[in-house]
Amino acid sequence: MRNPSRPENGLSRQVPVPKSQSDSARISHTIFTRAQCDVAWKVFSNCNLWPGFSEIHGSNVQWHGAPWSAGSRLQFDIAEPEPTRVECVITLCAPPQCVAWIIHVCGHTFQQCVLFEPYMGGGTKITTWIELTNPDLGGGLTKVRLLLKPLLQTWFGNFTAECDHQARMASSQRSVDPCSQE
Repeated sequence: MRNPSRPENGLSRQVPVPKSQSDSARISHTIFTRAQCDVAWKVFSNCNLWPGFSEIHGSNVQWHGAPWSAGSRLQFDIAEPEPTRVECVITLCAPPQCVAWIIHVCGHTFQQCVLFEPYMGGGTKITTWIELTNPDLGGGLTKVRLLLKPLLQTWFGNFTAECDHQARMASSQRSVDPCSQE
């Protein structure tokens, strides 16, 4: 006999679904680096390096709360397409595996996740995706997508180069160190 005071298994209410594909966007990007996950995370989590990964990043990075912990806030400025303040709220951080945050910029809200996975051939596979859902944007999503995809390619390309550099440095230090256990 079913108890009428308890909901049935499954969804108890309707989940809103975007009206059409044009109301949401998911942009993803995957890169590979020779650096191990802990080295890639160390480079990624050093916000002072971010301006070197893209010309649009300003150098004014501020944390409110403990850096890289859930609930902390990260703010920085970007220079293009116009000077703007970007505000992020960390929702999940498990170094050196992943980080996720909500981004607020120019009245838009994005969710971004970055995953660091050991790669079977050595090094790290790094995958990031940004999701934007905003029915008020309409056709503006195409413009946002066209802006974000090259930004991800540039930023993560330069980030990968720095990770590879750090991996080479660590490798050369191990090969010179007479106390190395390898």
